[in-house]
Amino acid sequence: MSDFSKKVYIETLGCQMNKSDSERILGILSHFGYEPTQDEHEADFCIVNTCSIRKLSEDKAYSKLGVWGKMKKQKPLKIAICGCVAQQEGENLLKRFPYLDLVFGTHNIYELPDLINKEGRICAVTNTPVKEKEFNIIRTKGLNAWLPIIEGCNNFCSYCIVPYTRGRERSREVEAIINEAKNILKQGYKEITLLGQNVDSYGKDLPDKPTLAYLLSEIEKLEGNFRIRFVTSYPTDITDELIETVKNSTKICECFHIPMQSGSTPILKAMNRRYTREQYAQIVKKIRDNIENVTITSDFIAGFPGETDEDFEQTLSAFDEFELDYSNTAAYSPRPKTPAAKWVDKYVDEEVKKQRLSVLNDKVKEMTLKSNQKYVGKTLEVLVESFKDGKFEGRTRNNKVVHIEADSINIGDFVDVEIQRASTWCLFGSKK
Repeated sequence: MSDFSKKVYIETLGCQMNKSDSERILGILSHFGYEPTQDEHEADFCIVNTCSIRKLSEDKAYSKLGVWGKMKKQKPLKIAICGCVAQQEGENLLKRFPYLDLVFGTHNIYELPDLINKEGRICAVTNTPVKEKEFNIIRTKGLNAWLPIIEGCNNFCSYCIVPYTRGRERSREVEAIINEAKNILKQGYKEITLLGQNVDSYGKDLPDKPTLAYLLSEIEKLEGNFRIRFVTSYPTDITDELIETVKNSTKICECFHIPMQSGSTPILKAMNRRYTREQYAQIVKKIRDNIENVTITSDFIAGFPGETDEDFEQTLSAFDEFELDYSNTAAYSPRPKTPAAKWVDKYVDEEVKKQRLSVLNDKVKEMTLKSNQKYVGKTLEVLVESFKDGKFEGRTRNNKVVHIEADSINIGDFVDVEIQRASTWCLFGSKK
C-alpha cells in the first residue's frame, strides 16, 4: 500500500446501503494512497454518493457538485459522483457539470482501481454488476457496522426508482457474509446490521436457496456478545421461519422495519404493492403475538397520485390499528422511469400534499410517544453508545434511544436500565 499522501472526502446521501457503499469506496481508495478526511476543503478528491429516491436528495447532490466546481477553480481537485443518480443519469452528468471528472454507477464500485488511473473525463455506468473483489472496508467509527447481504429489488413499485438504479435482486454468498461478519466482530463492533433493499428476499437467487432466517442463525453462532439487526423488510416476504428465528434468538434484535406506504388498499394496488391492508394487519399481528417487546416501524408516502381524503384517513387510522412504533414519512416525489411519474392528471395538489405530510408527521410523534410510554417501569438491556451532556446514551434491543443516569459505564457495555420516564424521541432511566 502507498504512503498516505492524498485525501478523499465523501458526501453520502440517502440510505444505509449508500453508507455501506461509501465505506467500501474509502477502503478501495486507501489502497491507492487516499486517506479519508471530514473536511472537503482539504481534500484532493471529492465524491458525492447519491440517492434518487426523492428529487430533494438529487438536488442536494447537484448543489454539492456546484460548491466543488468553485473550489476546483482555486486548487487542483478531482470530482466524482456515484450512487443512484449517477446510475440514472450517466453521461448527462458530464455534459451538465463540465468540472466533473468521474461518474460511476451502483454496479461499478469495484471498477474504481482502474477508473481512478484513467486519463480524461470518465463515465462508467453499466447494467451488469462488476464482480465483488477483496478490499479493505473503512467503516464509520462506532458500535454498529453495516453488512450488505442483498442488493437490488424485483418488486417494481410504481413510485420507486430502485429497480432501475440498483438492478434486480442479487444475494451475496453465505460464506462471504459470514467472513465479513467475523471481521466486523474482530474490529470490536457490538452490532451488525444486515442490509438489503428487500432483505427478506435474501437467497432466492442462490443455488441452495438459503433464507434470511438461516443466515441470521449462522451469524448468531459466531462467538461474542453482540447484536444482529436487519433492514428493510417487504411485508409479504416475512416468513413464519423468520419470526420464529427472531423469537428464539438471544442476539437478533426484536425490531422489524416494514414499510406500508399507504393504509388504503386501492392506493396500495396503484403503488403495485403486493399486499392489502388486511394482509399487512395479519403480518403485524403474527409478529406481535409471537415476539415480546417487539417494535414495528414503517414508511408512508403522503399525496401519492390519486390519493383522496378518504385514502389519507385510512393511512392515519393504520397507525392506530397496528400500533406502529415509529415511521419515516415523505411527500410523493415523481421519479424518472417510474409508472406513477406519468400519471400527471392524478397528481395531488402541492399544498394538499404538504398539509397531509404535516398531519402525518404529527401522527408519527403521537404514536412514537405512545410507544415509548409503554416501557416506563420496565427494565431493558441497553448498549451504551456515547457520553454527552453529562449523560450516557444507548439503544435498546428494540431500537429505543435511552438516556442513562449512572456514575460510570464503559462505552460498548450492555447494561440493564430501569426506565423512569419517556419523551417523544427517547427514554430516560437509571442503571440497575
